[in-house]
Amino acid sequence: MHKPRIYFPGPLHEGEHITLDTQASQHLLRVLRLPPGVLLTVFNGRGGEYDGVLGAPAGKLATVDVNAFVDCNRESPLRITLCQGISRGERMDYTLQKAVELGVADIVPLFTERCEVRLRDERLARRVEHWQALIASACEQSGRTAVPAIRRPTTFADWLHNDPAPGADAPDKPLKLVLDPDATQSLSDLASPARGTPVVLLIGPEGGLSDAEIRRTEERGFVRLRLGPRVLRTETAPVAVLAVLQSWWGDLG
Repeated sequence: MHKPRIYFPGPLHEGEHITLDTQASQHLLRVLRLPPGVLLTVFNGRGGEYDGVLGAPAGKLATVDVNAFVDCNRESPLRITLCQGISRGERMDYTLQKAVELGVADIVPLFTERCEVRLRDERLARRVEHWQALIASACEQSGRTAVPAIRRPTTFADWLHNDPAPGADAPDKPLKLVLDPDATQSLSDLASPARGTPVVLLIGPEGGLSDAEIRRTEERGFVRLRLGPRVLRTETAPVAVLAVLQSWWGDLG
């Protein structure tokens, strides 16, 4: 059996005894039905991971004896921020899960002009909490040692207003890309960026970005790109472009 890998958001140290949260406990004790003594891996997203041993349960919660630290790094050298128009239900879940597996560093959910999802207050907070749990689970599965940050969802206008202008004097000025099926330039037309250049990738929701939104991104220095002759769904496009970027400039392949 593959050794279970569990995310623990708190501090971790060799020799300590920790109690897991309800979700992780249910996975280990009720889904996998693991007995005490099983070897596992635990990580907190701050680099590296720890060997651990499943201890006796504390009521309905699982416990872990934390053992040796393992200094490993499975993060991509290509730092990608995915700015994603919020799509419905499982489509957004799929997008986030696969983006994490493909190594994105940051995620910005956006309410765009054609966004069909309307969330506010408590419903929005619950959805963000759901996304955070999904991201942690994807890190567990994929072996990542850092957990991508997901920012609070914001409107396209507010996000773009806070984006640096194209002439901003910054040593780590990002390469900014926006997917547009009507663009004339393709991914293969891009020149390789300097090593260490961060990438910002903007993708619209089910209905895509409006013409006005595309124009505004161009004013902010975004490069319009098409992926090919076929129009991809909002949940397919991130997988395709992230795989290409990681293959060219990251660590995939």
